[in-house]
Amino acid sequence: MKTVNIKNDAGLLALALRLVVGWTYFSAFWRRTVLVDKLNPELTGYIGEKFNAFLPNALGIKPIIQYLVENPDILWINMVIFTIIEGIVGLFIMFGLFTRIMSIGVFGLAMGILLGSGWIGTTCLDEWQIGVLGIATGFVLFLTGSGKYSMDNYLIKHNFTITKKRWFSWLGSGILPIKEHLLPKIVLLGSLFILGITLMTNQVFHGGLWGTLHNKSVKPKLEITNGEIQNSTITFDVFRTEGVDVYGSWIIGIELFDNKNNMILEYSQEDLATLDKYNISNYYVSKIKPGKHSLIIPLGAKAKINLENEDLSSLPKGKYTIKITDISGAYWEHNIDK
Repeated sequence: MKTVNIKNDAGLLALALRLVVGWTYFSAFWRRTVLVDKLNPELTGYIGEKFNAFLPNALGIKPIIQYLVENPDILWINMVIFTIIEGIVGLFIMFGLFTRIMSIGVFGLAMGILLGSGWIGTTCLDEWQIGVLGIATGFVLFLTGSGKYSMDNYLIKHNFTITKKRWFSWLGSGILPIKEHLLPKIVLLGSLFILGITLMTNQVFHGGLWGTLHNKSVKPKLEITNGEIQNSTITFDVFRTEGVDVYGSWIIGIELFDNKNNMILEYSQEDLATLDKYNISNYYVSKIKPGKHSLIIPLGAKAKINLENEDLSSLPKGKYTIKITDISGAYWEHNIDK
């Protein structure tokens, strides 16, 4: 049987990987700027609101996300820059131009996705998988560079001056200037490091190694804090920290009870759907707001709720409990001392 002798070209063998990962990043730019305007804060689907959904359980970068969602103008600038970077990295990776430095971009973008939203994913741990696979892909593409079908190869083949520079092998493609006996060690250590990140985040976000397996994207969860009753007003902060990121939590009831479980105050589904804007002071870009049939709380949204009722002014000092009920039947309680 006749065999074909094919020269092993690692960059060529990684072509499918390069094209697919390149498109995943470039398509983010394409979706937000060409197919739908997702960079306009005034329109539904604004990418800043999606970014806000990362906040409750982000790992390591939570303070950065919180600062951005508290400052909408700075958030918008960063979302535009982030989108442009994704477009450039994706396009250059697909064309195989300055492949190695762009692979570092893939690694960094994937790490950001992993740490920010690796906990999100209702069925297949979507964002975690995208993050860890992106990190591994970035590492592999840095090692291989681009092969035959790439702009880097075109520049090298036609002896462009830039390809004669020592740094081109580090930023573009070609043989990495690493001693042969060191390369296997670098590959092994890098691979084990990425495996460590994968296992660590799988455990932190989802309990994927031991203990109870959990998914914070399945059921809504609210945190109620800073409850206070003064004169005829009750105020409290509500923060949605878990649940599906593409749907709100629909609140159909807010009630206040005394220590004997007697109801003092009740806001029904209809009452909450007609709350005035002054009753809600939002902290972040994602807004808690009245909907057609309930009070809507998106993932990552946090607000101070102010409810006025004359019956509150005559309450004696003591312990009280506020109860918030979701349309699913889930409810959350918070104790208040007056």
